[in-house]
Amino acid sequence: MHTHFHPGMKALRTAIPYIRAFEGRTFVVKLGGKLCDPGSALDNLAEQVALLTTVGIRIVLVHGGGDQLSAAEKKMGIEPRFVVGRRVTDAPTLELAKMVFAGTISTNVVAALRKYDAAAVGLSGVDGELITAVRRPPRLIDDPESGQRREVDFGHVGDIMAVRPSVLENLLANRFVPVVASLAADGQGSVFNVNADTIAARIAIELKAVKYILLTTVDGVMLDLNDHSSLQTHLDLDDLDSLVQRGVIHGGMLPKLAACGDALRGGVPRVHVVNGLTPDALLAEVFTNEGCGTLIVARRRGASTAQPALT
Repeated sequence: MHTHFHPGMKALRTAIPYIRAFEGRTFVVKLGGKLCDPGSALDNLAEQVALLTTVGIRIVLVHGGGDQLSAAEKKMGIEPRFVVGRRVTDAPTLELAKMVFAGTISTNVVAALRKYDAAAVGLSGVDGELITAVRRPPRLIDDPESGQRREVDFGHVGDIMAVRPSVLENLLANRFVPVVASLAADGQGSVFNVNADTIAARIAIELKAVKYILLTTVDGVMLDLNDHSSLQTHLDLDDLDSLVQRGVIHGGMLPKLAACGDALRGGVPRVHVVNGLTPDALLAEVFTNEGCGTLIVARRRGASTAQPALT
């Protein structure tokens, strides 16, 4: 009698406890803008998301689009402006953000999911009163380049006041995959550009998601982007704080990690930072104990963060 299993069966046996644990649970997946362009990376991610929904996991996708917005600005002769990693959104930039985020990128992501039989619905924070925001007041910012404090008006940029997840709950209950673009509005219908990581973290908290998964184009949280051995596979909130204070993390990763911290403090048990360009990285992170990126929890209980404990 043969006792060895087919390798595929072994993988399936490994995955079964996770499939059982996560059936009917919600994951919020944040898709970095670079991963949203049509092509093999988006197809691979769409296929993985479709597979996760097939085993009964409820998924909300939130996408960025900063690079595409910058490209559109340059095409129109507008020079993109950033202060400490955050974009200044003037009136023409807001018009482009509506086109790029809620138009091109949303449609491309939904179409990729369609290819793999996942019924996705594109919407933004403006739809169904999902995200209510208020215009960010001018802020005093420490500008590292000049070493000076100066007041910065970010323009049509919103800070989240309220999240009303009923539109997402209705879609999820009917087995749709909501694809959320990072725009929001106030009660008067003024539209704002809102950081996509912040939106994703808030949605994860409101939906009581068991995972907030940040798909980016680096292998996880790294102390040195050029040195793979500097990848931090397990972190908690204290570790995050010390990395930021030590100045190891900078640029675009700062708002991302701030959103990860918000999600954990808001009750989301597990945050994963994963390289979306790695084939099947999402499945590996969900269905194996090793995963392949960075797992962040609120507080490490000793050294072990073995899954699939969902508490």
